[in-house]
This record gives sequence, structure tokens and C-alpha cells, in this order.
Amino acid sequence: MSARPLYEPHPTALTVLHGDLENLARGSTTVFAGTAGSLLERTNAGGFHFYARQYYDGDGRKREQYVSGPVGHVDADATAAALRERIEEVKSATVSLRLLGREGYALADAKTYATLAALHNHGVFRAGGVLIGSHAFGVLLNLLGVRSATYATEDVDIARREGLAFPEPPAVDFLTMLRESGIDFVEVPTFDPRQPSSSFKQRGRGSFHVDLLVPSNDETFPTVPVPELRAHATGVPYLAYVLGETQASVLLAREGCCLVRVPTAERYAIHKLIVSSLRAQNGAKSEKDLRQAAVLAAVLAERFPGAIEEAIHRVPTGAAGWLRSGIARAAPLLEAAHPRALAELVG
Repeated sequence: MSARPLYEPHPTALTVLHGDLENLARGSTTVFAGTAGSLLERTNAGGFHFYARQYYDGDGRKREQYVSGPVGHVDADATAAALRERIEEVKSATVSLRLLGREGYALADAKTYATLAALHNHGVFRAGGVLIGSHAFGVLLNLLGVRSATYATEDVDIARREGLAFPEPPAVDFLTMLRESGIDFVEVPTFDPRQPSSSFKQRGRGSFHVDLLVPSNDETFPTVPVPELRAHATGVPYLAYVLGETQASVLLAREGCCLVRVPTAERYAIHKLIVSSLRAQNGAKSEKDLRQAAVLAAVLAERFPGAIEEAIHRVPTGAAGWLRSGIARAAPLLEAAHPRALAELVG
């Protein structure tokens, strides 16, 4: 039992800065999947003078992309001017992003940012896709204006409760969307070769990977088709609960920021308590789940009383036992420094 607080609030000036970046992200339909880079003028072997953008992709490789041409043509110059303005806007924002990172805001790594930016550009989050897992935890900490211990992870978890509501069917499949990050993703083979993959990883020995998830109808983990993405997902027990209430917020990275969709903090916290019990035999992941749940419960109980209580009322009947077990295991993290949170959880 520790009396040390699980979180620290950020100064008001930083929360205002975070809000400014969120407003910037809300106004951006597309973002750079990588660094903003710079606009250059190039001449090819045939003497054609054109504009190109040079940047680093999500895998850290320098790339060059044709923009418009020829230099001096009114339409090409207008396209280049608009791109130059976008680049300068992002570079201006990165000054604020670096400041927030130094002050303890959670920043996504370059690979994660490029991957989620690529999905953002295809409208996955606007259509109802949800970022869950530790990257969502970081987004929620930033949104609540607090700092706490974050967890290094190379997992990106994308979930959807129902069919994604795209205005028009996507022109490409999920794997192609991921590859637009600049990272060479491949499907992860399953143990049963008859089963399609629901996980995607960077080619080679790296551990960076993306999992596609949907709710399971019971406590099994079936493979489920996701036709609108031309992909398959893994069914996860009680996932429908955490996806029942979501919100748009900004993902921060050193390269830029983009709008994603995450669960509400109270649903995330309660679901983590349930999941910590479901995988109690996996010590490291279970402890991570417990701590994330405790941090969010502490913040919510002290800043938004009643939110945790309301979230508990919405828990499916079948998960009630798992939740009680999770609360009991989280109690030592809360009882000394955050008794109000524990009181709300216990009811």
C-alpha cells in the first residue's frame, strides 16, 4: 500500500496548448504520415523542372515524392504554395509538441504515428474505428491533463464495434492502408493455416505490429471477417463494452498530430479491470492493465465524480465477477493515496 499519488496534474498553460493542438488536428482531414519534410525544386534527365517533397517516412527512411510541375506553371506553383503552407504549419506545431513531450505529455513513437496517420487519412477513425490499448491510454492521459507512468509498447490495437460507416467503400484494403505509413507490413501467419490472419507486423525481425479487433459474442477469441476493410479481426470478450462510448481526441508525436478515436476514460478504466482478471496468469500484462485502470479511476473520481459509478452500471452481467476481482486487486494501488476512487469502485 503506497500513499504516493498515481498521477500529477499538468499546469493550465500546457492544457491550453494541448487544446490548441487538438483544434489543429480537428481541422486536418489529411496529415503527413511521417515528417513534414521540405519542398524542393528538381530537374529530371529530360530537363523537366518540378516540385518535390523530401521527408522521412514511418520507418525512418528518407523519401522524395513528386508534387507538381513544371515550376512556373500557375497550377503547379499554386499546388506547391499550398503544400509549403501545410509544411510550415506542421513545423510550427512541432515546437509545441516538443515542449509538451519534455513536460511529460505522452508522445507516440514515429512508427505508431505514421501508422495511425495513414489510417486517419483513409477515414478509419471518422468511420468509427477506435484506438485501444496503451496508445489510447496515453491519449486519455493527455486529454485529462495529467502525467503518469506510461508503458513502452510496440502494439497498435485498432477495434470496431460495428461495421465502419465509410461514406464510400475504401479503395484499398487494410493492409494497403497500413503500408502507406512507409512501413512494409505483412500479415502474421496463424498457427492454423486454415485461419486468416488478423494481425499485421513489420516485415523482418522487428516486433512492431498492428492487431485488428472486434467484440466477441462470448468469452472465446474467434476470427471474424471485417468486409469493409477486406481483412479479418480477432474477437475479444467484453470489447463491446469499452467501445460503447468513444470520443475523438488528438494523438501527439514529435512528427505531428492527428485526430483518432478512443474510448472514454471511465469505460477504458473499467474494461482494464475486467481484462486484468481475464488474463491474470499473464503477470506483466495484467499488472499493466491494473495500473492503467487505477490511474484513470483516481483522476476521474477526483475530477469527475460519478463517472466511474455510471460506467460500472453499464457493465455486462457476465463480466461482473471479473470486475469485482479486478477491483480487489487494484485496491492496494488506491486505498492510501486515492480513497475516493476506491470508494466509487466498490460502491
